[in-house]
Amino acid sequence: MAENSKKGKIIGIVVAILVLALAAFVYFRFFFVYSSGVNAGDINYFQRQGVVFKTYEGKMIQSGFKGGNGTIGSLHSNEFKFSVTDRQLADTLMRCSGKHVELRWKRYMGTLPWRGASQYVATELLSVE
Repeated sequence: MAENSKKGKIIGIVVAILVLALAAFVYFRFFFVYSSGVNAGDINYFQRQGVVFKTYEGKMIQSGFKGGNGTIGSLHSNEFKFSVTDRQLADTLMRCSGKHVELRWKRYMGTLPWRGASQYVATELLSVE
């Protein structure tokens, strides 16, 4: 009997450690804010999409100059894809297509279907030009 009790305690401890490890993994992968910042650019598109979970997705074009490798400089653009969870912010961004905006965002390590298709989630509209 004492041996079964000892095995039960060991199994209980192992299961508890596995559950805690899984909870820590899920938290850091999907809920921990890995980074945050501000990006500015022109809204290329902003849309509501999805089959089961309807999410707001957008793309911002950021232009600038790039030099190096003996070149004087060339014009290039970067795309910044982002999701929006706040409906009021999404309604405002729907009217900003083609405008220059400045967005505050948070980056998560993983995506959740109800949060959007991007790791970057816009949280605030700082300016519209």
